[in-house]
Order: sequence, then C-alpha cells, then structure tokens
Amino acid sequence: MPLHHDTPVPSAPRVLIVEDDDHIAMAIEYVLTREGLTHERVSMGAAALPRIRALSPDLVLLDVMLPDVSGHDICRGLREDPALAGVRVLMMTARGSANDRRRAMDEGADAFVTKPFDVKDLRAEVRRLLQI
Repeated sequence: MPLHHDTPVPSAPRVLIVEDDDHIAMAIEYVLTREGLTHERVSMGAAALPRIRALSPDLVLLDVMLPDVSGHDICRGLREDPALAGVRVLMMTARGSANDRRRAMDEGADAFVTKPFDVKDLRAEVRRLLQI
C-alpha cells in the first residue's frame, strides 16, 4: 500500500539531555537510542533554556548540579514560561535525600532519579513520562 504524502507521520518524542558529565550522558543517550527517541545534549546550564525554547522537547533530562546554572534554576525558568508548559522534566542528582526530591518536585519537576541510576529505572521513568 503506497504512503500518502498528506498523511502526517507521527514523530518520535524529542528529548533534551542537560548533563555535564560525559559518562552519564553517554549512558542516557544509550537508553534513549534503544527506545528510538530523538535526542540531543547540552552540557552547560546556561545553554539549557535557550535550547529548550528552540527545540521544544517533549522531555528534559535535567542534571541538578551543573557548573554554571543549577538545574533548580533551569526548572524554575522553564515552569515560569507558559510556552513551555507541556515540557516534562526528569531531574537527576547524586543528592537523593527526601529534601532534594521534595525541592525538585516543588520547582515543577515531573520525576526525580538519583545518580548513579539503574538503566532500567531510567528507562521506566522516560517511558512513563512520555507515555510510550
């Protein structure tokens, strides 16, 4: 059966990774690639909000502790922008106390994982947030 050009083809969800650690970013990229997700990465916090606005991703995997701008500041900035209301945020941090989790959720994160994370846990959260 031929494809009709007027039939929209659903695009894969877009994911932006905001992570300064190359090894962690590679592990995340591996998971996203295996899930068939389109993704890109920024390693500096200052680049995150401009890239989120340009890309309009479905999900942002956001490291809390970045060298220049914190993930908390990025999450707040994202949530203050009505144009970005639909973007889901999965915050990632090596500090996984109840207070850290509560702060991330209070700032508008949709989910929270503690590093080092189990790849299966990360995959499950990504699938849940993207409903795939």
